[in-house]
Amino acid sequence: MLRLEHISKIYPTGVILKDINWEVKPGERTGLVGVNGAGKTTQLKIIAGEIEPTSGQIIRPASLNMSYLTQEFEVDPTRTVREEFWTVFTEANTIQESLAQVQRDMETASPEELDSLITKLDRFQRQFEGIHGYALEAQIEKILPEMGFDSEDGDRLVSAFSGGWQMRMSLGKILLQNPDLLLLDEPTNHLDLQTIEWLETYLKGLTTPMVIVSHDREFLDRLCTQIVETERGVSTVYLGNYSAYLEQKAEAQIAQLSTYERQQKELEKQQAFVDKFRASATRSTQAKSREKQLDKIERVEAPTASLKTLKFKFPPAPRSGQSVVEIKDLVHMYDDKILFLGADLSIERGDRIAFLGPNGCGKSTLLRFIMGLEQSSEGKVSLGKHNVIPGYFEQNQAEALDLDKTVLDTIHDEVPDWKNEEVRTLLGRFLFSGETVAKKVGALSGGEKARLALAKMLLQPVNLLILDEPTNHLDIPAKEMLEEALQSYDGTVIIVSHDRYFISKAANKIVEIRDGEFRTYLGDYHYYLDKIEEEKEQERLAKIAAEKAAKKAAKAAKKKAGAKRK
Repeated sequence: MLRLEHISKIYPTGVILKDINWEVKPGERTGLVGVNGAGKTTQLKIIAGEIEPTSGQIIRPASLNMSYLTQEFEVDPTRTVREEFWTVFTEANTIQESLAQVQRDMETASPEELDSLITKLDRFQRQFEGIHGYALEAQIEKILPEMGFDSEDGDRLVSAFSGGWQMRMSLGKILLQNPDLLLLDEPTNHLDLQTIEWLETYLKGLTTPMVIVSHDREFLDRLCTQIVETERGVSTVYLGNYSAYLEQKAEAQIAQLSTYERQQKELEKQQAFVDKFRASATRSTQAKSREKQLDKIERVEAPTASLKTLKFKFPPAPRSGQSVVEIKDLVHMYDDKILFLGADLSIERGDRIAFLGPNGCGKSTLLRFIMGLEQSSEGKVSLGKHNVIPGYFEQNQAEALDLDKTVLDTIHDEVPDWKNEEVRTLLGRFLFSGETVAKKVGALSGGEKARLALAKMLLQPVNLLILDEPTNHLDIPAKEMLEEALQSYDGTVIIVSHDRYFISKAANKIVEIRDGEFRTYLGDYHYYLDKIEEEKEQERLAKIAAEKAAKKAAKAAKKKAGAKRK
């Protein structure tokens, strides 16, 4: 269906892609992975024809219809949902505008002009029928419920919907184009868990092949049939999902290292023979022969060393009391929406809690209550009384950095007693080295800002880490290092995140915000999923039992009424 052959891309700032070779076959869902800056989005743009490769070629049928869902959803907030879907049909829109203009002209036309306008009207109507324009409205009515909208939603403005629903609009617009290939760039960004799970289920039900760039490992695990890793500009293809890719990569590195070491031993042995007998009167011919053979041997390369990545640990946590956070009878409303209604929760030393719930349910607001940055309408949210020292990573922490400061000054101003060498050592662990420490914060990428904000959290020991979407803008290796750091941290952790893989690694307790209350699950994320399934099954059985009881009661009442009439 589509094949990339020896693709390279060179910018004035350096080489992004050196030798990219992979293909998409019918029905395949390909995940592109690699560190930030590895060239994943560049590959999508080359496939989509938005940029040209420096060398190499894309082989695809001339008739291949591709649709590209970018990181920024392209919707107009001033349109209604139906009008937004209609924008997909460019030719139909143009003809409709022409029809509307002719009809307006007919209202004020003279008798002499009317014949000409009627002819135009007929021509445009025939054109509209020729492109099956009247069937397009039926397509929109069909896609609305598929994307989760009801008929009334179609007349509401786009601006009335959240980012997750706007993503559904963008996806619906793409699918209305009947693509042969879907290109998806970070489709789960800023979506809540409920919407991510809906998107997974929906995409899995499509037969359309797709190429997905994502840092959401759970999303890649559930959807992808092959993974393409880009490392140092070169691509490697792994069959299966993300977990299969990790296993295959580890096995390949072990096998390559073993082969490399065996060959090195043999080469050293043969070279030692050549060096020993090169000047020998009796064995020099044999030595020269072996030397020629050594020159002809195809060398096995050593495995590519792991890319330099984030390495850090949180400072040892000062010991706190057993009670770390107490929430009693919490009540809070926002814009007439009830977030909490008599909610209670106790957080104890050593808990690593992840708060779950849809966007807008109050997760970030709750963290601000805990930090004392915002006050609830009623109830009490307080830190424990004995030596609780909180550290807070806000959702927009990276954006809160002073853009005019350098990377070095951002840290130095927090710890003025530190020497330059100490600050540089800390920054080096977060991949800031050489001249990069002198860069202005405003010139950093989103991922670099996120790393700098995390580095600031290591400057003072705390025993309560409060993290609001800490993995935003982090690539997969950086997420893995944060997970390891949290697993070895001996304090208490409170997390809000939409990254299910991260939650499953970092949290040992799940608290779901549902109907204004806290529902606590004393286990990790997979335990929570199992319990949710159990609850759904119990609800299903209870519903069946209630329906049976209602039918039995109705039958008994009917029988009783019949007996009474008799």
